[in-house]
Amino acid sequence: MLFILCSSLFLVTTLMGWGKLLENSFGKSLNGISGKILTGIFFIGVIFTVLSFFIPLNLYVEIPTILIGIFYFFKEKLYLDFYKFSKKASVIFGVLAVIILFCGSFRPFILDHFGYYVPSIKWLTEYGLVKGIANLDLILGQMSVWHIFQAGFSNFSDPFFKLNSVLLIFYGIYIIENKSWIQFIFIPVFLIFSQSPSPDLPTIVFSLIILNEILSGNKNLSFLFAFSVFTFAIKPTIIWLPLFILLYSIFCSGFRYKKLFLGSAVFLLFIIKNIWLFGFPIFPLTVFDVGISWKPNPELLKASYKFAVEKTFDKQYTYEEILKFSWFNYIKNWLFLDGIKSFINISFVISLIGFIIFSILKKNKIISLICVSILVKSILILSFSAQYRFFIDTFFVMFFIIFLKSFNKKNAILISSVLAVTYIGLFLSPKIVKQFIPSFRLSKYFSTFEKKQLLKPSHYDYNEYNSFKVGNLIFNVSRRYNFSFNTPIPAISESYIFDYQKEKTFPQLIDKNNLKKGFIWKKLNAREKKELDKTIELIKKSYQ
Repeated sequence: MLFILCSSLFLVTTLMGWGKLLENSFGKSLNGISGKILTGIFFIGVIFTVLSFFIPLNLYVEIPTILIGIFYFFKEKLYLDFYKFSKKASVIFGVLAVIILFCGSFRPFILDHFGYYVPSIKWLTEYGLVKGIANLDLILGQMSVWHIFQAGFSNFSDPFFKLNSVLLIFYGIYIIENKSWIQFIFIPVFLIFSQSPSPDLPTIVFSLIILNEILSGNKNLSFLFAFSVFTFAIKPTIIWLPLFILLYSIFCSGFRYKKLFLGSAVFLLFIIKNIWLFGFPIFPLTVFDVGISWKPNPELLKASYKFAVEKTFDKQYTYEEILKFSWFNYIKNWLFLDGIKSFINISFVISLIGFIIFSILKKNKIISLICVSILVKSILILSFSAQYRFFIDTFFVMFFIIFLKSFNKKNAILISSVLAVTYIGLFLSPKIVKQFIPSFRLSKYFSTFEKKQLLKPSHYDYNEYNSFKVGNLIFNVSRRYNFSFNTPIPAISESYIFDYQKEKTFPQLIDKNNLKKGFIWKKLNAREKKELDKTIELIKKSYQ
């Protein structure tokens, strides 16, 4: 907890300093402490993304960033802003911060932490953005802007990757400053994301903040649109947000092209990043093929698509069975899956129908535009891969809009407190979750509280691996474990090794003497096939 607190102090002062620096240069976009932090997140995120094309995001990037931020924090006397908090507000924030620090100190349990988040951050801190890295490990082709931002602060300020805990502390500041008390109810739910740098949390938090700014009358659409695109770059399933801001600027705020320039520049950067890593403009879609030589093997992309379709149905049906579904059976089977996924899917459909009815009855242009934007996003998601994690953000948005004026400060804090106590209780007694919600598979990865968490957060350390060579690539594979979060790079997950053997292809270095030059895929010749077969044999033997 103490380590996360120190990280929070470093990051909040740094981000406020950068936010103030950019306010001095480009004008104020948002108000208060939270406004400076949000502005700092946006501009540092963009700067880190540009830098990562050319250099690794190591200490040589992090230290100057921190020093500049802290320098402006004290130069502009930004610490005085904290004295504007009333005693009651300070007490509320203090209790909230302790809860966040406590929950954030537990071990990560989201599986993507080990297979996607940490490997992405390792690559970024050691090499930056590597061309064609999707050929090495397909999932790395999506490297989120949030992980780029995290990587830039993970060498010194936040070595345990607790950026999401810091984000929740900042979110609490925003709620208190803007008196948007309904959002207090969300924080206990968001604690589930506090242990890992999951991009789901910033996309939900930023979308709620942007919505609140629009509803509060913020007219700086240039920044709001740019920040909505930045949020989209963190996770493209939030596509409804920039669409809404665009529609709002056209139908409600006197459309001007110059308001879109900054956001368009961020979108272009996002597209370039994806093409550089993945070979196509938007991961994992293969539309708009621009003929890049380092794009992934088409058969592996087909296999990935089949897997996404099966995940839509929680892998309770095979791809071949799903293809035989009629439209009626497709919808019915999706709605009535075994386990908690069925509850989530049915809740989503009911919520969406309810929100449509609400928007019709309200006859409010802004609410109608939000509804249209969410409908567009829902259609896109349902037609591609209707996994609950792709539409979970819409629950919070619809709840926020419908009940915006239904909760006062007292009721919101009361409900939030009850939810927080419940959440902490579940974490202290993870067996309860396993017993009452057995279909919630992540519960088996919950850890119990350890005293050492009071000093530093608990974390997993697994540094067993074997090294192999196929063609011109020397790579590492985690021993008897499918994720390579703690394996020296270049690392490949076991599952991909078997996929490559099946397709008779393997990733190769573009320049055998320079890993930074990137990867392509190559059909195996006889010698390389023997090398791969030997690798597979040794991997299998390690389990015996």
